[in-house]
Amino acid sequence: MSEMIRIEGLKKNFGKFTALHDVTFTVKAGEVVGFIGPNGAGKSTTIRTLLGIIKGDGGSAKIFDLDVWKDSLEIHKRISYVPGDVALWGGFTGGEIIDLFMKLHGGGDQAKRDQLIKRFELDPKKKAKTYSKGNRQKVGLIAALSVEADLYILDEPTSGLDPLMEAVFQEEIAKIKKEGKAILLSSHILSEVERLADKVVIIRQGKIVETGTLEELRHLTRSSITLTTEGDVAVMENVKGVHDFSIKDGKAVFYADNESINEILLEATKLGVKKFESVPPTLEDLFMRHYEA
Repeated sequence: MSEMIRIEGLKKNFGKFTALHDVTFTVKAGEVVGFIGPNGAGKSTTIRTLLGIIKGDGGSAKIFDLDVWKDSLEIHKRISYVPGDVALWGGFTGGEIIDLFMKLHGGGDQAKRDQLIKRFELDPKKKAKTYSKGNRQKVGLIAALSVEADLYILDEPTSGLDPLMEAVFQEEIAKIKKEGKAILLSSHILSEVERLADKVVIIRQGKIVETGTLEELRHLTRSSITLTTEGDVAVMENVKGVHDFSIKDGKAVFYADNESINEILLEATKLGVKKFESVPPTLEDLFMRHYEA
């Protein structure tokens, strides 16, 4: 897959404060990359740099192999962007604003626009000043998804949407991915990222602390195990790779190092396994691994 975004050693300072420290990652065609981290971690600063709104102080950032600062006008012809808080002109209707955004981008698909308005259950005839936070977000999403783009940069795109509308958004992202488009998705909704992303980039205090597929990252943490045996399950506490062992209602509950699962299973079979349930770590588990401290 060709690279749509390549960031290498990106730095950004605001006075004495270093917002980004050597940020490095890529986004390829047909790939959804989840970009996660808490407020102040550097997500929005990275995205604003990619959009050519602010200039990096070191390293490089390229989209379509073009410099994001020098070639921003050319880059913007082929990208679509949704911020986490869409600001609208209060005196215009939602439909008028969508049409304006599409025109500014160079056109768009009117049939798709109309379909998305129905799917997101937006009343396009209402003035924007009457819209709730969720409806303002729908305007931004509909406009962004109605134009032709090779790269979608989405910064908290479902902020303010209810669960039904989040599901519609996820379905639309799946369609875009099938078309070979690239998507950089920044979100606080970890279940959303887990469902959509091919790769996850975790940023903390301006530094990338983990990058990889969910499967790759799961090897870095532990699975949750529930075990019931015919013999005395308490002996499992001393098996290598077992952590936080406890017995509840006759069941052993513990965390296990993934590389030790085979050894744990071998020891469990000696006791006569009645139930062995292994739950892989979620994205939230991976995320908290870096932030619980």
